[in-house]
Amino acid sequence: MRLTTKGRYAVTAMIDLAMNQSLGPVSLKSISVNQGISLSYLEQLFAKMKRKNLVVGARGPGGGYVLARDVDSISIADIILAVDEPLDITECEGEENCHDGKRCLTHDLWSELTDQLHVFLRGIRLGELMRRSGIDQARNSGPAVRLARSDGHRVGLPE
Repeated sequence: MRLTTKGRYAVTAMIDLAMNQSLGPVSLKSISVNQGISLSYLEQLFAKMKRKNLVVGARGPGGGYVLARDVDSISIADIILAVDEPLDITECEGEENCHDGKRCLTHDLWSELTDQLHVFLRGIRLGELMRRSGIDQARNSGPAVRLARSDGHRVGLPE
């Protein structure tokens, strides 16, 4: 199993959203600029996360996204699984047909590792990850990208 950019970018985008939603809905363009992630890629990720009730969209001027739940109720596993990122170490995706259609000799090992990965990522909450990384403090220091909406209201990181 290898975590692809889909899962990594989804977690990064959710941290950015959590950091900036106190100013109101956060535009995907703002996240794109802040994190260097393609806008079209973010649109795909957020559509999936919206379907899984991790984010809520707001339309119109000043629209964007906010978290659907508190940062301490969203696990990293919730985010990764929402964007269809598999969290399975087995070659067979749990089907037990990994060796010429039959169960391989190490299937139980990889299956148990998959279970541990789920436990680990379910145990880490978005808020905890932010606190652990010092993001709450970091966002209040240093330069930040700000974007102006058409109505003149500025969005993005605090100045």
